[in-house]
Amino acid sequence: MPDIRFVQLSPETLVALIDGDLAAASAAAGTELSPYLVEEAWLWRIRLDQVRADPASAEWIARAAVVQGVGVVGHGGFHGPPDDEGVVEVAYSVAPEHRRQGYAKAMLQALLERADADERVTAVRASIRPDNLASRATIAGSGFQKIGEQWDPEDGLEDVFLRPAKGS
Repeated sequence: MPDIRFVQLSPETLVALIDGDLAAASAAAGTELSPYLVEEAWLWRIRLDQVRADPASAEWIARAAVVQGVGVVGHGGFHGPPDDEGVVEVAYSVAPEHRRQGYAKAMLQALLERADADERVTAVRASIRPDNLASRATIAGSGFQKIGEQWDPEDGLEDVFLRPAKGS
């Protein structure tokens, strides 16, 4: 499985990505970022607002996913810190040119290890559209069980999965 390193994206980096300034974003991040991250400006707007409102959330939210010798292959993280019940929601995305190479699975495993290492986390949640077969395959075998459905204003109907944190 590929070795994923996550690079935290500072507010300065997020602003540069939103502005479409890849050179400034890469300089602020301290690593060469990819055009795919610029294309995800909608996400960085949400996360920038989130970090400004709650600076502690920065350690949980989306980060650039980097593979040595390859570069940025996508991004992954959580929607935020653990909620009042200790649940975090995982999120990951792989750039189109890097799909079907095991990066999503590697990102998910790294994120699950991150969640399992935090004593505040009791469970990891994932919400996936029924037609997103790739994401369903990614979580298969990682301990997730379907617990229900929800309506997402952007994605429509999603199945909701939950996986207990190791050690809880």
